[in-house]
Amino acid sequence: MNYKWNYQPPTLEQREAARALAKDIGISPILCRLLLERGITSTAEAKQFFRPQLNELHDPFLMKDMSIAVERLNKAMGRKERIMVYGDYDVDGTTAVALVYKFLQQFYSNIDYYIPDRYNEGYGVSKKGVDYAAETGVKLIIVLDCGIKAVEEITYAKEKGIDFIICDHHVPDDVLPPAVAILNPKRFDSTYPYDHLSGCGVGFKFMQAFAINNGIEFHQLTPLLDLVAVSIASDIVPIMGENRVLAYHGLRQLNSNPSIGLKAIIDVCGLSEREITMSDIVFKIGPRINASGRIQNGKKAVDLLIEKDFQAALEKSNQINQFNETRKDLDKSMTEEANKIVDHLEKLSERRSIVIYNEAWHKGVIGIVASRLTEIYYRPAVVLTRTDNLATGSARSVSGFDVYKAIEHCRDLLENFGGHTYAAGLSMKIENVPEFTRRFEQYVTDHILPEQTSATIDIDAQLDFRDITPKFFFDLKKFNPFGPDNPKPVFSTLNVYDYGTSKVVGRDQEHIKLELVDNKSNNVMNGIAFGQSSQARYIKTKQSFNICYTIEENTHKRGEIQLQIEDIKPSF
Repeated sequence: MNYKWNYQPPTLEQREAARALAKDIGISPILCRLLLERGITSTAEAKQFFRPQLNELHDPFLMKDMSIAVERLNKAMGRKERIMVYGDYDVDGTTAVALVYKFLQQFYSNIDYYIPDRYNEGYGVSKKGVDYAAETGVKLIIVLDCGIKAVEEITYAKEKGIDFIICDHHVPDDVLPPAVAILNPKRFDSTYPYDHLSGCGVGFKFMQAFAINNGIEFHQLTPLLDLVAVSIASDIVPIMGENRVLAYHGLRQLNSNPSIGLKAIIDVCGLSEREITMSDIVFKIGPRINASGRIQNGKKAVDLLIEKDFQAALEKSNQINQFNETRKDLDKSMTEEANKIVDHLEKLSERRSIVIYNEAWHKGVIGIVASRLTEIYYRPAVVLTRTDNLATGSARSVSGFDVYKAIEHCRDLLENFGGHTYAAGLSMKIENVPEFTRRFEQYVTDHILPEQTSATIDIDAQLDFRDITPKFFFDLKKFNPFGPDNPKPVFSTLNVYDYGTSKVVGRDQEHIKLELVDNKSNNVMNGIAFGQSSQARYIKTKQSFNICYTIEENTHKRGEIQLQIEDIKPSF
């Protein structure tokens, strides 16, 4: 990959501000520059960033309709009404359902949970789900991570005498559904101080409010924070503000005392002997939970997440792991097919977006294929397949481009759509696909910036190897958890050399294990460059080269610093 390195050297003013902050808090000025970029300018703010406290969470009753939602839930319990917890089939939805169900089940037994089938019912609240609720005597549905656009379905439920409390975080339309209460920090009339909560995060705030109202101690909620951390990482929401508090303590819970279901997944992932990071959730834990809804039914993921017996959880986890293996095979074959289609698109080099349709594709994997296409071609991508008589699909975006707005611009062609800045779902009549493709491409062409369509690496700071001390690494780790709005810092070092011991490794000799020196110190730095074995010949010429990298702990040798090399360029 021919990456463009994007590095802005700090101004004199920025260097002086970083030095002043470094003097106050006792960490490297290089890391203080990163704090300043994140809007952290004082010792108190740095302390709050490095050690977020649960008492910094916002009062849940600041959220619009929260008092109404708690009152309706209390009334349902008081009247012994049957309650259903209903959610989306992805990680955010299933963790949200597991969290609310697990918490309420401690105090109330007449409660059930429901995840719609991706293939028979589609996304969100379904009439089939409402019918099932009516047949089983449900009077209140708490819907999580969906529902904000379900005007027709919730009207239908109301006619059947079923009330709804919506806990969602997707962008609403102008007309809201006729629910008893709508908890959504993205409501246009919202005054809640933080609007980037995950769907599971909104569910947690609801349970926090319920606990406050009923005199339940907060410590009874903390075991559920591992589920919130999994949702935050998997749904790729910003990790600053309230999400940082939730993710920080959720990761602590996940590492110290995870729920039985998550512990079983951790074991199956091979993560039980190491510290779990947000990256482990994104690449290992999340995809396995997601695979349940992609390949079979998301209800199996909730079954696992609420399981109380470890042996039973391990069996369920192995089954979900098998779904994930099936998902990987589908993903690989569909991505290959998608690449062939894209390669034959007319004037590909001039296009700013990719929209492809194949009616034979597996609906459960199209979102992953869209992600792959954005990574390969650096363009917003929409991948569509056929469901009944509609083209349904998933959209993914490149950094900085709002794909939701691009889809919303074409809303008159759509039957349904919803999502976020970087990921969205949509459906349309099959005959509308060509016009949607044209209009979507036009919108992207008019609004995307040139730098958003090329392979760039943003570099936070240039280091010499002598800067990378154990203390520097210790302080850098305090920036965890990483994610959107708090990305893992990428550093560069110029004019480095092979120490003479670097070698190609891996089953297919595709990686390079590096031992490097620069000319500023005698430090020998260990590094790993995944998938970059083509650079090995140049490295062995003894000529200098430039590297950009993240700084990691060697997973095989605890305490040893290792550079994860993102890119290598000759120095000339």
